Amino acid sequence: MKQHLRPIMFVGTGSDVGKSIINAGFCRIFKQDGYSPAPFKAQNMSLNSFAGSDGLELGRAQAVQAEACRIEPCSEMNPILLKPTSNQNAQVVLNGKPIGNQSAKEYFLGTDRDALFADAMKAYRKLELLYNPMVLEGAGSISEINLRDKDITNMRVALGVNAAVILVADIDRGGVFGSVYGTLELLPPEERALVKGILINKFRGDIDLFAEGRQMMEQLTGVPVVGVVPYFHDIHIDDEDSVVIDHKSGKTRKGLVNIAVVLLRHMSNFTDFNVLERVPEINLFYTANPEEIEKADVVIVPGSKNTIADLETLRRSGLAKAILNSHQIGNAVYGICGGYQMMGREIYDSEHVEGSVKFMPGLGILPVVTTLTAEKRTVQSAFTFRNKRKNCTGYEIHMGQTELLDGSPLAKLSDGSADGCFLNEKTWGTYLHGIFDNLPVIQSILKSCGHETKLQEFNYQEYKNEQYDKLAAHIRNSCDLEYIYLAMGKDNQ
Repeated sequence: MKQHLRPIMFVGTGSDVGKSIINAGFCRIFKQDGYSPAPFKAQNMSLNSFAGSDGLELGRAQAVQAEACRIEPCSEMNPILLKPTSNQNAQVVLNGKPIGNQSAKEYFLGTDRDALFADAMKAYRKLELLYNPMVLEGAGSISEINLRDKDITNMRVALGVNAAVILVADIDRGGVFGSVYGTLELLPPEERALVKGILINKFRGDIDLFAEGRQMMEQLTGVPVVGVVPYFHDIHIDDEDSVVIDHKSGKTRKGLVNIAVVLLRHMSNFTDFNVLERVPEINLFYTANPEEIEKADVVIVPGSKNTIADLETLRRSGLAKAILNSHQIGNAVYGICGGYQMMGREIYDSEHVEGSVKFMPGLGILPVVTTLTAEKRTVQSAFTFRNKRKNCTGYEIHMGQTELLDGSPLAKLSDGSADGCFLNEKTWGTYLHGIFDNLPVIQSILKSCGHETKLQEFNYQEYKNEQYDKLAAHIRNSCDLEYIYLAMGKDNQ
């Protein structure tokens, strides 16, 4: 039996410094080294979520980290999930199930923080009985002193479990010395004592040129720099936050099948399109430009956390007209989850699931009517796509029921029920996230655009495992694993 290790926690000087990816890399390292790790993040804010095999919801980042550990994701890995529905409001998901919508003010000032923290720690204690080591992740910056008394996900967690804390800083954005030094100086002594190392992430260029900087940072802070991780472009791990979409905007390109994903304000589960991005014949890009949408061979209306609000925005911005024009000239238009609802004739929200608007006409492309409901469906699904024989996989996360008035279902689920609406090869909608991860679906899309694909059957799970191994090797080569293991209590033998 492997020695029991102290939990390790990766925290940040700010948001988007790379904590989630670093965490995933260490999850795979510990697994490779014979341990049985599991991820944990007490509270996450993200529109990118996942349905566990138990039908409970958790943040996509923790699902990815669980994959890196080669274990099934479960809601205990992310007991509190906030899914923004507007700039000031979010749906609160507790232990995998939604408990209602709250404003930021209501959530931070009106909720019982001690009770939420207790719920989070209960989930953690359940996991720590099964796994070793626990690999924790903080949220945003750990030095937001105005929110310290409301913290339930950063250093309060670290203190509660006596974690060995590694502070992650992004050198690519600049100001790394100020951000690291300032972060540590703002911590109270008992929290700073837990910080066992600094990890510099996203380094570009010759690392040897940072040798002096590394020494200066250690002298300045008194905390060892345990790694300088180079920036990488050739390792593909699912991203957590839609901030990465800023780097994926683009336009049509000649000679390729151009797929435009409509850039929605409340877009969710953008990882639906990761596989399409890697198909050689496809140029996939995100856009809110009506002209680029009309020029694309395929338009995808993605999932949304606020379908009615995003539909209103589509109409005001001219994007709805561009989508309809694209459909009318014979280009393909597909809808996923909220996008599927928008493509229908009508959307009803008499229970005020999303807001005060009770009714909204849809785009009218698909003969379906949607009624939003307070009950959320979260389930993993096996299905067959159209008349294909091969089994496909995906998952559902939605609040609403959609009635098919005409046409035929798109997919048959393994439980015998049907999903989606199929009008023709260029016009359909579905509730199935992950549908584009399946080769029969990709082949159908390319064929509808007049391209015969040379794609061979591939094991997407095997591909992802290869990426986790590449990430682990990348981090091993950049970090002092011996010191990190010592900080976690591993003996010298």
